[in-house]
Amino acid sequence: MLLSRFPKRCFCSSTVFSNPRPWLFVGLGNPGDKFTGTRHNVGFELIDAFAKSQGISMDSIHCKAIFGKGLSHTISVFCQWVPVFLAKPQTYMNLSGESCGPLAAYYKLPLNRVLVFHDDMDLPCGVLRLHPKGNHGSHNGLKSVIYHFRGNREFPRLRIGIGRPPGQMDPKAFLLQKFNARARGRIDAALQECDALKQVLSKGLTESAREISWSSVKEIRGRGEMEGADLMYAQYGWLP
Repeated sequence: MLLSRFPKRCFCSSTVFSNPRPWLFVGLGNPGDKFTGTRHNVGFELIDAFAKSQGISMDSIHCKAIFGKGLSHTISVFCQWVPVFLAKPQTYMNLSGESCGPLAAYYKLPLNRVLVFHDDMDLPCGVLRLHPKGNHGSHNGLKSVIYHFRGNREFPRLRIGIGRPPGQMDPKAFLLQKFNARARGRIDAALQECDALKQVLSKGLTESAREISWSSVKEIRGRGEMEGADLMYAQYGWLP
């Protein structure tokens, strides 16, 4: 039985033993200390934040990824625990699919149960967007994932906004830079939304997408760090 593979946790008396289907959360990034804290590695950071919030240890290697597994408590009227696999591919960004593909196959997961976290320059810094499917948007990590999913794009992804490079700066150089202090504050606030990922487990993608997107925008707006066109795009998905 799948649940027997997970560490024992304290269940409340109303726990629902419905043997819920597991999820695989994959954060994209580059391995090695020199990439820690860079814009391209926010997928790794969100995995780490979620793992910490759920008490899941990322202490093993599986399918070329730093890997952890555990039970996440869902946000619902029931005290239900859902199996969750967490992975940070160590293949370097452009080969992320070499890890994601084998992981999904190993656990026999349908792709709609594989949620990929990745950086996105087309979103304002610190804004989160959850989508049930989509294109790669020229993101090389997503290109590799789609390729190793045999061209199938029907998997959800959580886009983590990092903003656009200033002026004529090379986008590749921008991705591999660390955040400045203001941007770091926005990203840290977005990482605090990791607990909202439990909504995906209990409420599904559609409702979670609305709530996660709005809460990340509201947090940044509340600190007065987003205005004008940036705010309009973050809230409504379009620019004037």
